[in-house]
Amino acid sequence: MAGALLLSPAGLFIKVLDQGPFQINLYRSLVAALTIILVLRLRRQPLHLDLSPASLACGVCYALVMVLFVAATKLTTAANAVLLQYTSPVFLLVLEPWWFHLPFSRRDLVAVVACLVSLVLFFTGHLERGSTLGNLLALASGLSLALVSLILKIIQQRHPEREPYGLVILGNLMVVAMCLPLALPHLAVTARQALALVFLGVFQIGLSWMLVVAGLKYISATTAVLTRMSEAVFCIVWVAMGIHELPSRSSLLGGAILLGVLVWYNLGGCQGQELDRPQARSGSMP
Repeated sequence: MAGALLLSPAGLFIKVLDQGPFQINLYRSLVAALTIILVLRLRRQPLHLDLSPASLACGVCYALVMVLFVAATKLTTAANAVLLQYTSPVFLLVLEPWWFHLPFSRRDLVAVVACLVSLVLFFTGHLERGSTLGNLLALASGLSLALVSLILKIIQQRHPEREPYGLVILGNLMVVAMCLPLALPHLAVTARQALALVFLGVFQIGLSWMLVVAGLKYISATTAVLTRMSEAVFCIVWVAMGIHELPSRSSLLGGAILLGVLVWYNLGGCQGQELDRPQARSGSMP
C-alpha cells in the first residue's frame, strides 16, 4: 500500500510537465536506478545484478510495463490505458496458481472482479472505444505487470537470501535504453522540470518499487497487484490537490468500493501469502 501511495503522484506530475512521455520515462528511470543503488550503498546491502534468464525476463517485462503503457496512452485514452493495465490480476489468477501448484482461490476471483467493476465506475465518462492498437498495448502492459510480479516472486522463492532490488535496477536501465532513441533530440530540461523528474525518479519509481519488492516477501503476486490498484484512488487525490481537478461522483463511488474491497481482502487474509511453502514448477527459471 505504501508503494502504491508513492506511485500515485505520477498523474499529477505528468500533467504539469511539458516533456513527452518518452523523455519523462527516460529521466525518471535513470534517476530511479541511481536512487536504488544509493539506498543500497547507504544501507550497506550487496547489489546482485545477475544476468540469468529469469533476471533478464523480469527486466524486459518491467521495461515493457513502462514503455507499453506510454505507447498505449498515446494511441488510446488515458482512462482506457489505466483500466486495461489493471487487468494484470486477471492474468495472475491463472498464472500464479498454475506455477505454484495452488488451488484456485474464489476469494481472489471475487476481489479481482470487484476491483475491476470499481475501476469502471472510477473512470465513468472517460472510457471510450479508443484505438484498437492502443487498447491492445495497454492489455500487453497489464500482462507484463503480472509477469513482473510473478517472476519476482519466483526469484525470491528460489533465492530467499538475495534482495532482488538489482532486478528493478536492470529493468530501469532497459527503460532508459528503449526510450533514449525515442526521446532524442529533445533532452533539455529547465530547473523546475528537473526537480519534478527527480521527484518522480526517487519517490514515484525508485523507492516505491523497493517497497513493492519488499512486500512480495510476505504476500502473493496477486495480492501485491490488487493492492497496487489503490494507486488510482491516491492519484485523484494528488490531482485534486495539485491542479484542482475534482473527481466525479461515480469516481468517488468507485474509489470507495475499491478501497473497501482491498481492506476486506487484506484484513481477511488471502491465499498464497506464504508461497515459500508450496513448491514451484521445476525445470525452469534459474
